[in-house]
Amino acid sequence: MSLDWLSPKRPLSIAHGGASAYARANTLAAFEVAHQLGADFWEVDLHLSADGKIVVFHDDCFEDGRALADLTYEQIRADADPDVAPLFSEVIKIALQRDVGIYADIKAHAAAIPAADMLLSHGVKRAILGGFDREIVRTLKSHGTPYPVSALVPPHADPFTHAKGADIIHLCWENLPRPQDLLDSEFFDRCAETGQKVALWHEEDPTRMAEMRTKPVLGICSDLPQMINPFTGASDWPVQVVCHRGANVIAPENTLAAARAAFAAGFSHVEIDVHVTSDGELVVFHDPQLERVTNGVGPILDHSLAELRALDAGSWFSKHFAGEKIPTLTEILELANLFDGKLYIEFKSASPLPVWQAVLAHGLEKRCFFWSFDDQKLQDLRAIAPEANIMMRRQDFPTLQATLNNLAPALIEYTIYEDWSEFEQLQALNIPIMIAYNGDDPDVMERIIKARPEMVNINQPFMFAKMCSNTRCTEAPG
Repeated sequence: MSLDWLSPKRPLSIAHGGASAYARANTLAAFEVAHQLGADFWEVDLHLSADGKIVVFHDDCFEDGRALADLTYEQIRADADPDVAPLFSEVIKIALQRDVGIYADIKAHAAAIPAADMLLSHGVKRAILGGFDREIVRTLKSHGTPYPVSALVPPHADPFTHAKGADIIHLCWENLPRPQDLLDSEFFDRCAETGQKVALWHEEDPTRMAEMRTKPVLGICSDLPQMINPFTGASDWPVQVVCHRGANVIAPENTLAAARAAFAAGFSHVEIDVHVTSDGELVVFHDPQLERVTNGVGPILDHSLAELRALDAGSWFSKHFAGEKIPTLTEILELANLFDGKLYIEFKSASPLPVWQAVLAHGLEKRCFFWSFDDQKLQDLRAIAPEANIMMRRQDFPTLQATLNNLAPALIEYTIYEDWSEFEQLQALNIPIMIAYNGDDPDVMERIIKARPEMVNINQPFMFAKMCSNTRCTEAPG
């Protein structure tokens, strides 16, 4: 069995329980989302039922205290939610279809050898098996499994003592204040002496992750697997990706979760829509009415901030996001600063002045651009902020010159239906071009990629990113 994959050019993205920020951990849904986000491996937690079934579940007991080891799989299924506690064999089959590796965190010693044998019987080529219990490591090594064996190291344990005999030292140090500081040259020199690879704890903080991904490690776990190897454009085409209402195919639109999903993936911008509440607060929401994406009713303008914050803006998307709140503009601005991200702000019912003041207060005026269906709002913005970056849509004007003459736009947006032959003229004027496309047709995506605009505004950023990883994206246009 080839183990060439143990020397990756970048850290392996290991989805912790699947993409557990976006679906319940250790469910098929979480693993499917992890695949969408480009995870290299799925970390799965394994137990053994009373009748010998390998079950994917984190804890050894249900909330009522009954141990999985004392229940048959039929009993487990009878008491669990429909998407909870799938069989390991189900996860393996989907992983093979998706060409994803398996990182098995074995919680029950009795599941160790059956799990290794099951992976072999299914012909899985990329797998890691391990656990916190050092006896599991010894058992797997004695069994002669051809897969690398990992020892999960708790905080304050000596890594080399705890992981003695393992192929991989998996440091579970996420609760230490600055664990990345312990990953110094002396530590990695010692790893080289023992011949052991290193995997890192599940990490969701962007600052810590930025430091960790530069370390010579095999892989990093995360509930946000897209954060491990974020999107970057080609060196000769550093395209900026604007995520329409956030990463709205992963999390409910215009929520903090959708914005975080986009920024964590390395996409440059999140597009948001701003309304004003009945008590003058600024919130991020698309529709004028509440019904489509909340459990509220009526115009958003008729509700106070407190009333809006009491609504559920996530259950319509999935039960995992039940209770997700309508965010304030301030929360989105703070999140953008946390990720060093940018925003495309569309004025809905909100007036330009308070929005601009909020942007200034967060130091984001150079990292935002603005647009509105209401041209008067853009006129008002230009009057109060001559330096504001205002976008113009080419489709709204009869000629390109008329577009350029309106409010000195900082960029021009095109759809797939306008005349792209105008791009050369705009590029000569150093005016950025943004192509907006809300569909998922790969042929259209390919056309956009060949056009090489400075920016794209899309609903399917992960599909776009995957297509951009194709070598055709680095070829010169023409």
